[in-house]
Amino acid sequence: MAPPATAKASTEAPPQEGAKSHVRRDLLLQIQAAVQKQWEEEKVFEATAKDGAAPGSGPRDDRFFGNFPYPYMNGLLHLGHAFTLSKVEFAASYHRLRGANVLFPFGFHCTGMPIKACADKLAREMDTYGYPPKFPSEEEAALEALSIAEGAAAAAEGAEAKGEEQKAPGQFKGKKSKAAAKTGTAKYQWDIMRSMGMTDEEIKPFRDPAHWLTYFPPIAVDDLKAFGLGVDWRRSFITTDMKPVLRLVRALAPADALQQGQGHLLLVVKDRRYTIFSPLDGQPCADHDRASGEGVLPQEYTLIKMQVVPPLTGKLEALAGRNVFLAAATLRPETMYGQTNAWVLPDGQYGAFEVNEGGDVFVVTKRSALNLSYQFLSKEFGKPHCLLELTGHDLIGLPLKAALTPNPVIYALPMLTILTDKGHPIINIPEFGDAAAVKVCQDLKIQSQNDKEKLAEAKRLTYLKGFTDGVMLVGELKGTKVQDAKPQIKKLLVERGEAVPYSEPEKRVTSRSGDECVVALTDQWYLTYGETEWRALAEECLAGMQLYNEETRHGGRARGPLAWARASPGTRSSSLSLSPTALSTCPTTHWAHILQSIKPDQLSHALWDHLLLGAPKPADCPVPDDLLQHARQEFEYWYPFDLRVSGKDLINNHLTFAIYNHTAMFDKDKWPRGFRTNGHLLLNSEKMSKSTGNFKTIRQAIEEFSSDATRFALADAGDTVDDANFVEETANAAILRLTKEMTWMEEVLASAATEGGLRSGEERSFADRGCLRTRSTWP
Repeated sequence: MAPPATAKASTEAPPQEGAKSHVRRDLLLQIQAAVQKQWEEEKVFEATAKDGAAPGSGPRDDRFFGNFPYPYMNGLLHLGHAFTLSKVEFAASYHRLRGANVLFPFGFHCTGMPIKACADKLAREMDTYGYPPKFPSEEEAALEALSIAEGAAAAAEGAEAKGEEQKAPGQFKGKKSKAAAKTGTAKYQWDIMRSMGMTDEEIKPFRDPAHWLTYFPPIAVDDLKAFGLGVDWRRSFITTDMKPVLRLVRALAPADALQQGQGHLLLVVKDRRYTIFSPLDGQPCADHDRASGEGVLPQEYTLIKMQVVPPLTGKLEALAGRNVFLAAATLRPETMYGQTNAWVLPDGQYGAFEVNEGGDVFVVTKRSALNLSYQFLSKEFGKPHCLLELTGHDLIGLPLKAALTPNPVIYALPMLTILTDKGHPIINIPEFGDAAAVKVCQDLKIQSQNDKEKLAEAKRLTYLKGFTDGVMLVGELKGTKVQDAKPQIKKLLVERGEAVPYSEPEKRVTSRSGDECVVALTDQWYLTYGETEWRALAEECLAGMQLYNEETRHGGRARGPLAWARASPGTRSSSLSLSPTALSTCPTTHWAHILQSIKPDQLSHALWDHLLLGAPKPADCPVPDDLLQHARQEFEYWYPFDLRVSGKDLINNHLTFAIYNHTAMFDKDKWPRGFRTNGHLLLNSEKMSKSTGNFKTIRQAIEEFSSDATRFALADAGDTVDDANFVEETANAAILRLTKEMTWMEEVLASAATEGGLRSGEERSFADRGCLRTRSTWP
């Protein structure tokens, strides 16, 4: 392509090196705008399937299909988006240079809770603080934050009072994640919008979720065009049914489609499952619906019922005539054979909660009672019924009847650290013998409950070792290995009515609406991710994929989630409507620019089978044959995709589900060919954060450095799954190098014009060979 006519005149008289001037940058911006305009006029990025070409399953040297997970449209695109985007952009540009037919589509994610949560926050802030909002002073805000922190600490104490770490033996989790980056200083949503340069009047309409859908996507398109992204914008859409093409996508019911995909597999079921749940939103809270706690799953416990032996005394006398139980959650029900007492936290806050129509009462923390209420252990779903508020002091000394223990009565005793003691031989542990607690206390010279560090070490030494190597010495399962006995003993306790299943989040989860999530038993449709046969297909797909970084494959990042994947809810009851996003690469191949004129009521499952699976066209199809033939040709030509890029935080969810869903829906020739994941992007070696000011949008970077210099810095930032680093000095250096290169080229051309032209003849150098290679000789 010939350079724009403005370029040459602009390069004359460059500024002195080192001068504080933006002339060089402005020159790049001027050239950038002219070239990008030319690209758009000539439609250089619009890709079309070639007539008579082999289907996508054939050799791929003549084509390339790359894509990027649709970004959420609850704000402006930033450098983190640009970094991941640059990986597929560079690949697409390379394949375009070597003569391949390149498809790079792009969509925008507007479904789920992020947008609705932000809109709801704005509405609440206006309702609470007026319009424009008058927020509390810093001192008042600090007191409010302290109150919230104290509430969180109380909840943590309540969880600790159950005497269990919320981590099963053998489970190890890192502390660093993208979720951690979200838990910085809290800000009002109104202030966040102001930080984007909006006036109060401009912010006001954002209380309506639909306004976000019309405001941010067009800005994102403009920013990405300025970035020089080689996208076929005809195929762009947003993931809600406000866009006609997505109404078509939603006509493809996931349940029916997946049940038909691999006929011998039952991939969709409807039953009650433990699910992370937002009480405020009234629905399951998936990873990207969370402000913190991404990747956190329900942790299932056995809730041991220890009945208070009547007559009830003290504060509990008000509950006379009822069955009252101290309910303790444990990961190790097999240890109940040796229970000598129950521990309570003296200053802990408890309550007596009615859990069924029969009037049974559980004494637990408020946090546990809330979880129980969402697991049908309350008179009304989601509403704990507290009969009496208690502290640990009210419980000390209570006589209890406990399951499995040979002691007819045990007592509730105080303990500040809430460490379960094992006074009787329950199991035999190699290295510790029959009385592990006695031996480890002697070895560590533990004198009292105040030896907290030594007690923690004692638990560490015995807890995992007892589970993996221990053998039961008592009870119906005497002689059985502990890890084999555990599920059988749990089943026995539940059947006898001496325990109930109970679950809560492994760690604290906060929804984007701001509430703390619970675990609920939700009755809805689930995709059975992790099912044995389905997982085998997913493993086969992964084994054949190009991942570009062996740590992604062999470091457990990709294979692990295939094994850990659990049944996942497939529907929502609120928020902006959701399309089957793990198959979202399908509509970009043809639906978005071909099927815009089709009405949703013209679609049927049989027609989707025709478009996606090659089944015969239904006889009563109202869609014109030429349109269907075009759509079918586009899909067969482009699919499967060659590369999908993503941040590493999507490995555990989106990318894993994409593998599962593709293997369920399609034959092997349509399975994904490649994923490329990257780490998060730092800015000048520091975490990007709006609250600290160390943050840049794509538009800000382009205006400060130009798109070309920004790309240089992104290319230099990093290539692994470790965190990358965008260095502003690198971008500034790129400005100087690019403009110097242009100046040198002009000098060479000017010299050639005055000295009789450029050299001709045979190739004499490497530069000759590199520059004179024709497109036909590219590999």
